[in-house]
Amino acid sequence: MFRLCAIGLVLLAGWMVYLDAVVTSRFEGRRFEVPSRVYARPLELFDGASVSASALERELSLSGFRKGGGEKAGSYQRSGNRFVISTRGFSFPDGDEPRRRISLSVSGDRVQGFSVIQGESAPIVRLEPAQIGGIYPAHKEDRVLVQLDEVPALLPTTLMAVEDRNFYDHFGIAPLSIGRAMLANIQAGRIVQGGSTLTQQLVKNFFLTREQTLVRKANEALMSVLLELHYEKNDILETYLNEVYLGQAGTRSIHGFGLASQFYFGESLKDLDVHQIALLVGMVKGPSYYNPRRHPERATERRNLVISEMEEAGLIEPGRAARARGLPLGVSERPSYSENRYPAYIDLVRRHLARDYKEEDLRSEGLRIFTTLNPAIQYAAEYAVTETLPRLAGGQSSEALEATLVVTAKDSGEVLALVGGRDPQFAGFNRALDANRPIGSLIKPFIYLSALQEPERYTLSTPVLDKSFTLEFDDGKRWQPKNYDGEERGEVPLHKALSRSYNLPAVRVGLDIGVDVVRETLTAFGVDTPISRYPSMLLGSVSMSPVTVAQIYQGLATSGFNTPLRTIREVTDAGGEALSRYSLEVEQVADPAAVHLVQYAMQETMQEGTGRSAYYTVPQELTLAGKTGTTDDGRDSWFAGFSGDLLAVAWVGRDDNGPTSLTGASGALPVWSRFMAQVPQHGFSPVVPDGVNYHWVNSERQALTDEYCDNARLLPYIAGSEPTQTISCSGNLERRIRGWFEGLFQ
Repeated sequence: MFRLCAIGLVLLAGWMVYLDAVVTSRFEGRRFEVPSRVYARPLELFDGASVSASALERELSLSGFRKGGGEKAGSYQRSGNRFVISTRGFSFPDGDEPRRRISLSVSGDRVQGFSVIQGESAPIVRLEPAQIGGIYPAHKEDRVLVQLDEVPALLPTTLMAVEDRNFYDHFGIAPLSIGRAMLANIQAGRIVQGGSTLTQQLVKNFFLTREQTLVRKANEALMSVLLELHYEKNDILETYLNEVYLGQAGTRSIHGFGLASQFYFGESLKDLDVHQIALLVGMVKGPSYYNPRRHPERATERRNLVISEMEEAGLIEPGRAARARGLPLGVSERPSYSENRYPAYIDLVRRHLARDYKEEDLRSEGLRIFTTLNPAIQYAAEYAVTETLPRLAGGQSSEALEATLVVTAKDSGEVLALVGGRDPQFAGFNRALDANRPIGSLIKPFIYLSALQEPERYTLSTPVLDKSFTLEFDDGKRWQPKNYDGEERGEVPLHKALSRSYNLPAVRVGLDIGVDVVRETLTAFGVDTPISRYPSMLLGSVSMSPVTVAQIYQGLATSGFNTPLRTIREVTDAGGEALSRYSLEVEQVADPAAVHLVQYAMQETMQEGTGRSAYYTVPQELTLAGKTGTTDDGRDSWFAGFSGDLLAVAWVGRDDNGPTSLTGASGALPVWSRFMAQVPQHGFSPVVPDGVNYHWVNSERQALTDEYCDNARLLPYIAGSEPTQTISCSGNLERRIRGWFEGLFQ
């Protein structure tokens, strides 16, 4: 017997050594894996800020603001187009934004009457940015870490009053409490009372499983004692506050009071009232059973019971307790922290982050990632896709058609919105990034740009031959390009060939300057994948993703400067220390003068060419530049274009590469136009570069002419390349006189 006891003690001692190592290793090291948080760009409010009333309200909702009196932090009041907003304050990478109460009105799409009515005065106030997603640990736990001194004092005292009244007096286990619980359970014939201390609950959640076995309970008790031997009570309590499970949001589990406060109330933990603290503490017993969104009656009953215990323990006065019991739960309608609201955009963010950060760090270090996503632009982009796509299907199944839309800031290359498919919420195949499709006529601006960089050979009025021809290769194969409409027009000026998207002139010019030169131009503008050397690439057989198309068109929009697309402005660690800052980068890759000529032809495309139907939807006064693209049998419908503020690329087609009845003008352009029509912006008005002069010409005859002559057109030329021949229209007296009078009244 003695030997058996001795052997048992030795085994127990060995087991205790093992458990001690388990306990200390976890507590000495990093205790929690904290997900990275991804934020949209902050909305700046000031007099003249561009935002509609509906967009402002949507953004407030996305950021977790609650509609109400606009007096409590994180709430707002709307009366017509007038808003009163109480901001929460936020720690941005470049400094803290304090809490303020502001007032403003929205007239049209502009903020008016902006003023700070409470808090530090400022001409511009940044709202807390909406959290648009997270990069979670593999076990999908989410939490916002809090320190004990940041927690309202009523929370830990209430927690102890309800869960463990002798927390500061026991050594991890409370035998008397266990005995009382056993007696109560025996009397009730079921489990009605638990005897676990907070330390035991923490050990169970932190180190063990939830299985109800004697071995697990024994380990729980031993580890609780060990934990108390090594660490201070407050250290254990703080870890408990961050560890406790308090709900579920899809696949993401909500841990700790810090995140639960935001998840259920949209408020910081430090701002909670008595009734809110009572509800959270009450939910520790059963987060699913007492879920206030699904079971409000149960949750109310439990909350009121906790309030009574707070009163009984002397934590609150009877009058305060009565008022708290009379309040509604006050839970926000939906969680303010949703899981990756914009999956396609977050996908692009993660790929950009992968250049500088390990996936493991993104999942566990609690990084804060400040992106360029503009929620109002994203909303308009999603609306344009989901509303337009069903109308494009015609006689075919609407389910077969897919679409993407990429929107960037024209000058900075910041990606403002990204839609990866007909269902923007779908987190699967991201067509904006991974659907590499032939770009069709979207390649033509780059062919003509390559040519126009040789002004001694090509200008916008250079005649190009719109006539069929046949190429015969060394292997005997023949290639005969054709126009989309099958017609041939003889000689046409270059600007017209581009704006009308004729195929034959584009191929002829491309072959004349060389396929390799066009390939070099595309590479300079941002194509980083192999490009075919076959002449068919001049008709857009080269495949690109919509994001790559946006990248190369960014260079056209910014007058020949390659501006890498950005989704991230800054990354900080969990404490707000800056880790990476992603600034604007530009590299001049083309002659701005030649690009200006291409921009002219792309504006002509919108006014007279294949893009003119955009003005059925977009206001006529909004000056735009763009280009259509279509591949064989309508398998790919493209449109890329820009205004003074935004660049957008739309694609419509089928995942199975099947034919459609669509062209660039009838498929992608309506999606693009619907988007552009919704967003307040300025027209495209390029600055004329040095070395470019405008001349009145008759482009059909490649000659200078007078302003009021028939067929007169004001065309830009790189200095020295303008026509030398002049033709007169002196006989057209009536037109000249009319022009003179029109000039008087301008």
